[in-house]
Amino acid sequence: MNIGLYFGSFNPIHTGHLIIAQHMLTHHGLDEVRFVVTPHNPMKAASDLAPEADRLEMVRRTVANNPRLQAEDVEFGLPRPNYTAHTMDFLARRHPETTFRIIIGEDNLRTLQQWARWKELVDRYGFLVYPRAQSEGESVSVEGTVSPDGEHIVMSPAPIISISSTYLRSALSKGDSARYLLPDAAADVIRERGLYGHPVHG
Repeated sequence: MNIGLYFGSFNPIHTGHLIIAQHMLTHHGLDEVRFVVTPHNPMKAASDLAPEADRLEMVRRTVANNPRLQAEDVEFGLPRPNYTAHTMDFLARRHPETTFRIIIGEDNLRTLQQWARWKELVDRYGFLVYPRAQSEGESVSVEGTVSPDGEHIVMSPAPIISISSTYLRSALSKGDSARYLLPDAAADVIRERGLYGHPVHG
């Protein structure tokens, strides 16, 4: 199988994530895209995160009606903070017959040199990179050393999505409506569990 791994905190998952995942399925010959819910990204403050079980539940419910999209909790059982290289080691051992590609945003490509064993990740798995609004029209190279090559690092012609989880958390904390920005299933979890400081309104 060819599987795309879309790593993220998904804090919360939003419609932009789903649009990107579907685009990758359609344009890059993937059999599945798995949303790898990261309990603790070493580049993010843990204090800003909703409980990991709640974030996983949002993803699970959101993708439940699409068999080619899956929620992946592999990092829940691995040492923290979670490093992509360690996760890929584990998955490669568990699924030696599977071809994995890592899905990231253009902003993450710019900081790729800060990742543990980033060159190995590029050579062994490769990256599918979607554009980010804040990077539009700018170079995606990282200090002139990491750039798309059409094979190991592929810039995908995905739609530019301006929705961000940060914006959604801020909106929800103020009681603003997140209608059309959040999948209904994710909104249900937020409402049921009182996440992000305020119930979701329609």
